[in-house]
Amino acid sequence: MRNNWWCGRFRGHGYRVTVAREAILDVLGSSDKHLSAEDIYFTVHKKYPAIGLTTVYRTLDILVQMGFVYKFDFGDGRARFELMEDSKGKRHHHHLVCNGCGRVIDYTDFIDDEIELLQLTEKGLSKKYNFDIKGHIIQFHGLCNKCKGKR
Repeated sequence: MRNNWWCGRFRGHGYRVTVAREAILDVLGSSDKHLSAEDIYFTVHKKYPAIGLTTVYRTLDILVQMGFVYKFDFGDGRARFELMEDSKGKRHHHHLVCNGCGRVIDYTDFIDDEIELLQLTEKGLSKKYNFDIKGHIIQFHGLCNKCKGKR
């Protein structure tokens, strides 16, 4: 089960590699969905019944702090989690969140104007605040086609 792409980085942050941490990373790495802590717990618990929900929450907090996992709030009252990068170098993406049905659309086909604006924004913020930006999370909220049609 060892995933070498993160194992060394984990130890580099001063944390031990445990069965629970490996299992949670494996669940996140094998999913293309934005999973809640409960979703992760139910999947991990099937194979490792001794791993409790508290351990999942605590581990997710550590993984977010270490920069392995993104934590999202899509407005449904549950935090969602996703690996920042997987062994295949998962591509950076943004989100479209429907306020009607809660659907989340990942997109990577950025338009040229969007890329240019983000580069200018990052450059300006870096200079203004003397801050080394390493990444960003962007979510657009609105209505999907189905929900727009219902109004």
